[in-house]
Amino acid sequence: MKAFPVASHLLAAAAVCLAASMLQPAQAGPGGYPSKPIKIVVPWAAGGAADFLARSVGQRLSERISAPVIVENKAGAATNIGTEAVAQAPADGYTLLMASSNNCVNVSLYPNLRVDFKTAFVPITNVAIAPNILVVHPSVPASNVSQLVTLARQKPGSVNYASSGNGSASHLAAEKFRLQAKVDIVGIPYKGAAPAVSDLLGGQTAMMFTVIPATLEHVKAGKLRAMAVATPKRIALLPDVPTVSESGLPGFESSIWYGLVAPAKTPPEIVQFLTAEISAILKEPAIIERLSSQGTIPVGDSPAEFAATIAGDIERYAELVRRASIKAD
Repeated sequence: MKAFPVASHLLAAAAVCLAASMLQPAQAGPGGYPSKPIKIVVPWAAGGAADFLARSVGQRLSERISAPVIVENKAGAATNIGTEAVAQAPADGYTLLMASSNNCVNVSLYPNLRVDFKTAFVPITNVAIAPNILVVHPSVPASNVSQLVTLARQKPGSVNYASSGNGSASHLAAEKFRLQAKVDIVGIPYKGAAPAVSDLLGGQTAMMFTVIPATLEHVKAGKLRAMAVATPKRIALLPDVPTVSESGLPGFESSIWYGLVAPAKTPPEIVQFLTAEISAILKEPAIIERLSSQGTIPVGDSPAEFAATIAGDIERYAELVRRASIKAD
């Protein structure tokens, strides 16, 4: 199976390219933009994938445009607090949101939200994709997905899975797995990935879908077993780990995207400027190497392409929430 095309650039070449880019004059924005600090709001606590991506891209953006870029963590209410704060900010390009697939889930999960994600924001670019990975505790008597499915079918209700909470990406991935594999597995929601992974390590739960950075070190240490990646193709970071699709569930895919959006009515010329700058950053070898080493895949697409991703995910997650009868905590 061909590996997922994650970067394999030489560090030396990356350093040369980065040094050359640092010598280039600052990029001029439209109408004197930016004339003050740009803030990227991350609707999660510090330390997660969204925070890592915001700080990685924000630092390079600051260097390229010679203006401060500040990352502010505004966690709470399943990303809704930070999302609402940015939606209510002036549409002037100085307050951005590091949105994610969760925003698309929330459209169906929280029907009474004060902010309509579909209309309250304008897409800038999809920054990166974080693939989900299926990990199991070493005590689970199954070495691949087919054996795990067989085990769950033989003993309905005996296999449990951890998630970061009802409606989280890990929860939806597991429910998608449950529906497609036609198995009776029991979900145990936690308040975040950290406690969920902790109990998985302790053997209190059997399996979990999660983004790679949350469990990569535990997999390397042999404390968890990586059973499959939920991408269309294998990934270079874990070349020996098969996809869920090739392991007996054709077409199974579950990844999280993280992308920048701005309040609706942000001037198109500012959106275009930010799209061009961030897309260029995501093509830099050093940034590709940095993001890829953490299990994320750089994207850097156009606003129209990103808008299509958002629209498709809102529809897709609505169907999954309905079929699985998922309710918010």
